[in-house]
Amino acid sequence: MAKGKSTVFFCKECGYESVKWMGQCPACRQWNTFVEAPAVKSSGSTGGISSASGAPSAVPVRISQVDTSTENRYSTGFGELDRVLGGGIVAGSMVLVGGDPGIGKSTILLQVCANIAKDRKVLYISGEESLRQIKMRADRIGAMPDNFMLLCETNLNTIDAAIRGCSPDAVVIDSIQTMYCETSDSAPGSVSQVRESTNALMQIAKGLGITVFIVGHVTKEGVVAGPRVLEHMVDTVLYFEGERNESYRIIRAVKNRFGATNEIGVFEMCTDGLKEVLNPSEYMLEGRPKGEPGSVVVCLMEGTRPILVEIQALVCRTNFGLPRRTAAGVDYNRMNLLMAVLEKKAGMQLSGCDAYLNIAGGLKVSEPALDLGMVMAITSSFRNIPIPDRTIVFGEVGLTGEVRAVSQAKQRVAEAVKLGFEECILPAACLKSIGNEDRIKLTGIKSVSELCRR
Repeated sequence: MAKGKSTVFFCKECGYESVKWMGQCPACRQWNTFVEAPAVKSSGSTGGISSASGAPSAVPVRISQVDTSTENRYSTGFGELDRVLGGGIVAGSMVLVGGDPGIGKSTILLQVCANIAKDRKVLYISGEESLRQIKMRADRIGAMPDNFMLLCETNLNTIDAAIRGCSPDAVVIDSIQTMYCETSDSAPGSVSQVRESTNALMQIAKGLGITVFIVGHVTKEGVVAGPRVLEHMVDTVLYFEGERNESYRIIRAVKNRFGATNEIGVFEMCTDGLKEVLNPSEYMLEGRPKGEPGSVVVCLMEGTRPILVEIQALVCRTNFGLPRRTAAGVDYNRMNLLMAVLEKKAGMQLSGCDAYLNIAGGLKVSEPALDLGMVMAITSSFRNIPIPDRTIVFGEVGLTGEVRAVSQAKQRVAEAVKLGFEECILPAACLKSIGNEDRIKLTGIKSVSELCRR
């Protein structure tokens, strides 16, 4: 009789398991995602659904009988982070925090632990740093309460016993790629280990009502390392964004079972930790040049928050037959598309020009409302005509040159009024949703050609 196979193949995207390698995953349809890993040891069950008479039976409950009024939330001590989480930390939830190395994941979680430990018990478990290293970093941030406990361990069985012994309200795992479960023979950080470790932590969080924060490393593509099923298992996924040479950091929620997604929180990296940026629009526009062609202010929506950013464009004649195009912070293909629209619908000869587009401050934006700002910045630089400093724009541009409506126009205009802007150029279709507004001049635009005639 043939011996059982000791290794299996896992899909890194969805966790699908197969006894042989396949080029395309039959579950998520992704190519070249299978990796080989040792098979998880069987627990001795028969593999089917148990029908033992002594097993408790599951009883369905009517949806009208489910009580949602007792949701237990508490603050992280950061208003920005509370809003991203949907109003605070939910007891018994699992939060995955991902980001590049050195971006500040451990720092902000250490600050959150310090805030929570003022009236709750917190356990910080590290598999990468020693107790001395954590204490040195904590001393730079500030004083830590006595309810803040540390543990350096990577064995999940030992961690489970420690959590049940001290009964904390919140646990931080730094990081999930260093943890290992004894039921799997593969190395820490592998697909099967990350999946098994996350499943064990999920049982702890849901069974004991403990909030668990998990730090996840990211790959060169910018996604959390390990199987994609890791993000499906947790309740909230937060990504830490920002450049090392920039002082600001952005926390973005890409998944949240207890609040809205695509909410962002803005922080500034200081010598004593991360500080909240309560007015991101003013922060992003700081140092903006006055009266310079190619500079436009655009209002974007990040979740429910309006943010004002500056778009800078530089258009000049090329010295070679092939013009150069560069985009920083915006989609390169979208820039080329809008330049083609300008050339076709507005008669601007851009095919022989170099074009450079940039979002000041290093922010990366993909919202369609950015289109009209990009068009105005390119036109301003090409014609060498500055746009008035107190003018703000937003709107989507189609391939036929029409300016289409965008969502939440009223909130965008209100943010512009709050920061002292005097004119707002927006899609004509949005004027009806805004209503009467006498604090700022509203200029409705229907097409790109109409805009360029102004």
